[in-house]
Amino acid sequence: MIPQFEQIRIQALKILKSGAVMRAKDFRVPLAEHFHLTDDEMNAWYPSGNGEIFLDRISWALSYLFIAGLVEKPKRGDYKISDKGSAMLESCSDEQISEYIKATVNARTPKKNSKNKLEEVSDATEENEPTPQERLYNSYDNIKQSIQSEILTTILSKKPQELERLVVRLLQAMGYGGEVKNSGFITKLSNDGGIDGIIKEDILGFNYIYIQAKRYALGNNVGRNEVQSFVGAVAGTSSKKGVFITTSDFTKGATDYVDSLNGSPTIILINGHQLTEYIYDFGLGLQTEMTFKVMKMDSDYWDSMEEDKSDK
Repeated sequence: MIPQFEQIRIQALKILKSGAVMRAKDFRVPLAEHFHLTDDEMNAWYPSGNGEIFLDRISWALSYLFIAGLVEKPKRGDYKISDKGSAMLESCSDEQISEYIKATVNARTPKKNSKNKLEEVSDATEENEPTPQERLYNSYDNIKQSIQSEILTTILSKKPQELERLVVRLLQAMGYGGEVKNSGFITKLSNDGGIDGIIKEDILGFNYIYIQAKRYALGNNVGRNEVQSFVGAVAGTSSKKGVFITTSDFTKGATDYVDSLNGSPTIILINGHQLTEYIYDFGLGLQTEMTFKVMKMDSDYWDSMEEDKSDK
């Protein structure tokens, strides 16, 4: 398991005990060996794709050591143990050093408004404390999941025909149909071919994507027979491409059947979770409530500046 950044701090300080000057990436191998990490754990990325988890936690651990005065930065990106850090390693236990870091960082961090309980929650759960960046990601994920749940509840409260219109608009928002005018439309309610909507992919109409949408309650999963009926309808078209979307999920028999087709015809299954995730990611029927801008150092900009070689 990848250690939390507060678990890394003391060991990182001990690695610096030799007096060597190191960069964050130099800690990866010795720390991975200490914590018995696998290659997959050491190289794992955040689900968002915003960097390596382990390296990010190392960087935050070093930042906290620097704020506490236990390490120095001879120049940007370099870390070296300070006299204070060496003295504390000699005279203090790991627990005492951790308490010192916590107290020093808290003293130097602007206090939150008394109405904000995030600081209290963080103090109560420090043994599993995420980095500030991870807190931001977790908050985003929690908000996203809440909105996705609200989206699904709203869809289930509408008429089935509204889901058909919605999924056509969604595929258009995802880029299917391109610049083709009136590229998407729903079929007649009496259609018995298992096709609820169609996306025209080119102006001349050579390629189409056929859609079936099922507004089913959670737990009422779509089975193989329904999917097989849709496959039969799509197989009789020229493009042989279809998307089956449901607000619930698909049975294993249904997914196994689609896998066995080997792309002939090409059928994509989208369940309720994936549907709401696409709606959220493409902003269909949603408004932006707030935008956060998170900055990081531009290495090329700062590295182009001349270093001060004089003694300080």
